[in-house]
Amino acid sequence: MSDMSKLGVGVIGCGNISTIYLRNMPNFRDLRLVACADLRPEVARDQAGLFGIEALTIEALLARPDIQIVVNLTTPNAHFAVSHAALTAGKHVFGEKPITVEAADAAALVAEAAQRGLKLGCAPDTFLGGGGRTARELVDAGRIGKVLYGTCFLMSHGMEHWHPDPTFFFKPGGGPILDMGPYYLAALINLLGSVTHVQGRASSGFATRLVSSKGPMNGKSITVETPTTVMALLHFETGADIVFTMSWDVWKHGHAPIELYGTEGSLRVPDPNFFGGVVQYTEKSSDWISLAADDRAFGKPNWRSPNWPDHMPSQANYRCLGVADLASAVLHGTPHRASGALASHALEVMHATLKAGVEGGEIAVQSRVDRPAAMSETDALALWAAETF
Repeated sequence: MSDMSKLGVGVIGCGNISTIYLRNMPNFRDLRLVACADLRPEVARDQAGLFGIEALTIEALLARPDIQIVVNLTTPNAHFAVSHAALTAGKHVFGEKPITVEAADAAALVAEAAQRGLKLGCAPDTFLGGGGRTARELVDAGRIGKVLYGTCFLMSHGMEHWHPDPTFFFKPGGGPILDMGPYYLAALINLLGSVTHVQGRASSGFATRLVSSKGPMNGKSITVETPTTVMALLHFETGADIVFTMSWDVWKHGHAPIELYGTEGSLRVPDPNFFGGVVQYTEKSSDWISLAADDRAFGKPNWRSPNWPDHMPSQANYRCLGVADLASAVLHGTPHRASGALASHALEVMHATLKAGVEGGEIAVQSRVDRPAAMSETDALALWAAETF
């Protein structure tokens, strides 16, 4: 494919998460990385130097005619303004999660993109990895029958042990539900469809957090101003009820990330923060059958965090897959999967969960979203430019 038939990409926001996007992008068939921008020009210059692209101001990037897609990796409180500006400039947009901080802003972006005939996508795209696709195939094939119930757990002791400046995680707009909830909800919506009702409890286990990570914040305390444990019951349009717990107040636990219980068996879905892992399912009460995603497109471990101890295994990290799927959708006139509509629905569910934690009772979720189209192995391989994984 010639460079001219690829879509030019500009990245706005050059913080922690940008490196994996910038590193992965050249491996995708339809993407051509052009430039990056950040409110801190020196940070943009550093990333531009590392990846051989231009560093621009945000305004200059949005004005570039050779950039068709803006990847918005700014902090959550800037997501709405930057994505809106990019849509107004006639660019397709793929943003980091959550799509915006406020649910009404997310719905406004979805409407704006639709009105302009532009694609709006949002992380996470992890459910499109080898692990997520394997789980989807088992559900769609009826291997566990109709899903009746399930459990979903994200539990750790927060971000202060690894993130150089974890302050925003513990302030309004942060917390585990808005930070990590999108991964788990996208995985569940991909498997089960829309959430219709939510019940919940929300609380903070610790009033302050002591930062032990390396960096300027080391040894400083952060005052916690948002719930750090949210326990919810999600009711899906299909009838499934899922126990949903997100906590940064837990030192150790033994729960699987996602388990689904169907009329014909059970299913374990791997950690939706990554693209690979092992999917397990049962036929009625028989032993677990394990299906590793390592040999599937976007399932092979390819990355490890510098903060992980040696015994932690490497993980599949193909962030940018959703951008590539969006680009393919633009070029071929097809729907993209990690869509703004899916992210907007997930955000409404998260806010309903927080509201239920404050008010009690059951909160109705107004929006509905279709499950994204399943991605076959052929579809997945068509997005990848490198010879192998």
